[in-house]
Amino acid sequence: MSGKPRVEIEYCTQCRWLLRAAWLAQELLTTFEEELGGVALIPGTGGVFEVRCGERTLWSRKQEGRFPEAKELKQRVRDEIAPDRSLGHSDR
Repeated sequence: MSGKPRVEIEYCTQCRWLLRAAWLAQELLTTFEEELGGVALIPGTGGVFEVRCGERTLWSRKQEGRFPEAKELKQRVRDEIAPDRSLGHSDR
């Protein structure tokens, strides 16, 4: 293990949300290629779509009532793993 934080995206297989989860994983890995140790896609059921880093839930579709935009998810991941880092245009 690299010692770097790992993000998990749990998605509902019944709802066919794999592509959305994979796209967000790609966005996070591209943006945080130096800071992240990986992004895991975790199949779930029951309409779940959650993004976690360690023990912290960074996004829950159930709580938020919607899916995250890439920009806001990147901001939440940044705030968790590299709070001093600028995201450039994603910070606007």
